[in-house]
Amino acid sequence: MEVIHPRCAGLDVHKQTVVACVRIVGSGPPLQEVRTFATTTSGLLTLADWLDSFGIDVVAMEATGVYWKPVWHVLEGHFELVLANAAHVKNVPGRKTDVNDAMWLADLLAHGLIRASFVPPVAVQELRALTRTRKQFVRERTAHVQRIDKLLEDANLKLGVVLSDILGKSGRAVLQALIDGQTDPDQLVRLIGRVKASRAELLEALRGHVSAHHRFMLKLHLGHIDALDRAIADIEKEVGLGLEPFRHAAKLLSTMPGMSTIASNVVVAEIGIDMSRFATPGHLLSWACMCPRNDESAGKRRSTRLRRGGKWLKTTMVQAAWSAIKVKGSYLQAQFHRLRARRGAKKAIIAVAASMLTAIWHMLRNGTEWHDLGAAHFDRADAHKTANRLIHRLQQLGYVVQLTPA
Repeated sequence: MEVIHPRCAGLDVHKQTVVACVRIVGSGPPLQEVRTFATTTSGLLTLADWLDSFGIDVVAMEATGVYWKPVWHVLEGHFELVLANAAHVKNVPGRKTDVNDAMWLADLLAHGLIRASFVPPVAVQELRALTRTRKQFVRERTAHVQRIDKLLEDANLKLGVVLSDILGKSGRAVLQALIDGQTDPDQLVRLIGRVKASRAELLEALRGHVSAHHRFMLKLHLGHIDALDRAIADIEKEVGLGLEPFRHAAKLLSTMPGMSTIASNVVVAEIGIDMSRFATPGHLLSWACMCPRNDESAGKRRSTRLRRGGKWLKTTMVQAAWSAIKVKGSYLQAQFHRLRARRGAKKAIIAVAASMLTAIWHMLRNGTEWHDLGAAHFDRADAHKTANRLIHRLQQLGYVVQLTPA
């Protein structure tokens, strides 16, 4: 097999150690030397000097948790780095040691058999960390709101029935009054503004049995929610500062239906703005795990389920797609209804999300805004097929159809 990289190295990265194997191809058999280094900063600097002493050009490592990141930061700029997906470089069954793993990575890299994973620039990585942390905090906040609702149910208070948001202005006032010891329904009703429920319904909903334990737990959860709100506000402020180099790209994406400011920021943080990293829109869809898997045997397709992974970008795109299909007369809404009739709502919404991500690839590459093709695009694209479908439907209803060209 042809050697692509005559001087390369493979790293098996762990939390405390990294096993390095250099592979040098000369006139004779390949020279391989293995050495173990600590993952402290001084240990990684020693690793860099050791690799440089052999004249190594390319270094490969597996994406092992977060342990590969400090190694990457120290070696970046000195060597060409390749980050490998662990699922793509599994060794053959047999004896498995750290040394064997490092030698296997070096062998694969030497023959060009490692497909490099996408590693965004540092600025994008920092923005990605902020947007992901924000999403985690929002999920935690939602969990605390749900726990408060369970506490109210335990106290037989039906606040969630008469109020759409138990942490809105009225709901928050009632909760604070409960914490302060107020349990009289007549007094609690006065804290609620205009709602659809009648006064009698409000009185019944607010008549319960609130104990000291309920008050303590309500105060605890509200304190966590307030802390999370402050943290989310700080993150959004920091995102605004970190987004400055990518503001134009995020503004372009926000012209697409369903793409809010937050969704645009998340997309930029996940894929960056340099679309040369993805040769085609299909490569981006595959990286985001938003295209059907290829599972075929004996001429039969066994499964078309989406691959696991890409949870940060995939979930954002699906949420944006649900918002986009609500825009009347749009291409995305027409695509959703066209596919839902044959494939169901879940597959249809994934297809819409994939179309949006495909458009995002073109928008970021060309620097153009969203241009909607309109709901009639599919009819214009294949007028003959559309006419035959409508004729067949009319014939099913008992009509005789004769076409006359306009």
